[in-house]
Amino acid sequence: MSVLHNRVNQHELKKRLYEETENRVTVSFYQYFFIEAPVPFRDEMYKAFAALGVFGRIYVAHEGINAQVSLPQSNFEAFKNYLYQFEALKGLRLNVAVDDDGKSFWVLKIKVRDKIVADGINDPSFDMRNKGKYVNAETFNKLTEDEDTLVVDMRNHYEYEVGHFKNALEIPSDTFREQLPMAAQMLAENKERNIIMYCTGGIRCEKASAYMLHHGFKNVFHLEGGIIHYCNTVKAKNLPNMFMGKNFVFDNRMGERISDEIIAQCHQCGQPADTHVNCLNEACHLLFIQCNACKEKYQGCCCNECMEVLQLPEEVQKQMRKGLDKGRMVFNKSRHRLRPRLNEE
Repeated sequence: MSVLHNRVNQHELKKRLYEETENRVTVSFYQYFFIEAPVPFRDEMYKAFAALGVFGRIYVAHEGINAQVSLPQSNFEAFKNYLYQFEALKGLRLNVAVDDDGKSFWVLKIKVRDKIVADGINDPSFDMRNKGKYVNAETFNKLTEDEDTLVVDMRNHYEYEVGHFKNALEIPSDTFREQLPMAAQMLAENKERNIIMYCTGGIRCEKASAYMLHHGFKNVFHLEGGIIHYCNTVKAKNLPNMFMGKNFVFDNRMGERISDEIIAQCHQCGQPADTHVNCLNEACHLLFIQCNACKEKYQGCCCNECMEVLQLPEEVQKQMRKGLDKGRMVFNKSRHRLRPRLNEE
């Protein structure tokens, strides 16, 4: 019987990744389509991807698939051919990472979820088939020259902070489910204007465009393939790049360098910085922006309290961590709990 989940500890898996000699490529993709039986679909995909050396995070639901993965370069064609065997996935756009060291993931996780992106939508009349129009990089650049066009960032505040399109409107929230009603409310007086929504790879802004149309907005667009596809396109076609800073990504890289601008600040000293790190106190593990000087000063921690914890014996630290769900803390970036802690002396 095939093992359909990982049984090796994370430290060993990460060690094996860094010992690999073949280059890996980081790829993201998604597709909204009906999957009648998500569990068997997930199981077959796990077996196929494990055989190809795929690592990453994949969500499967009745509404489709959402994936961020890495795989050996030599297996890319076999990987693509496997996906394209599904009628709904033929010709699927695969977003290859812009700035990639091949160390984005070290374990394969495929989970069945209620939704491939948590949206909080419970309205049975909502229909993803009624979505906004795609715009490619060329059209995006052209439309944004029009002062009547609104460009809306459908990512979380910590993503926007380190990089975004010029003049893009931030919907300041911690989660996508919070953003959707907030966006409709903030833009309520602009239902006749051109609105272009964008996100990292396209999955959130595609759903957001359908949500806005569902709430009476008329001229809604979404950026095809998101920031990743846009940046690859402008580079390949030598087009003007309208994106400033870093593209935040939910893997070990924490971000892709898109332009030379550093538009964020260190959360501890306020100097220009855009490197996200997790606090080295594993009982905290808060994600925040830290410059090199503060990394040295605070020993990779977010505050003096965590730095003191880090000096305690490992057994004591383990007791302090007991019962904590660290996995949920990795991307817990509520601005309301982050600022007071990082500003304390």
